[in-house]
Amino acid sequence: CHPLLINGVDIDVNIIDTEHIEVLCKVTIEGKTGVEMEALTGVNIACLTIYDMCKSISKDIIIKEVKLLEKTGGKSDLNNG
Repeated sequence: CHPLLINGVDIDVNIIDTEHIEVLCKVTIEGKTGVEMEALTGVNIACLTIYDMCKSISKDIIIKEVKLLEKTGGKSDLNNG
């Protein structure tokens, strides 16, 4: 999303049940800025990839509830748990 020296990106895909998948993205950086936009972009790209791979199985796929759970660094910290 931004030209930053990102140290790492971890994507976790958790199958909740036959109709729900949880996608989490953690981005790390040594700089003082937050990387929430990069994490949100990572989640959306992962969800779109899953959608693309599964669209032949179901036409009822919905991507929803993309949200920031935690942010440290930058001008403000956010921890919604």
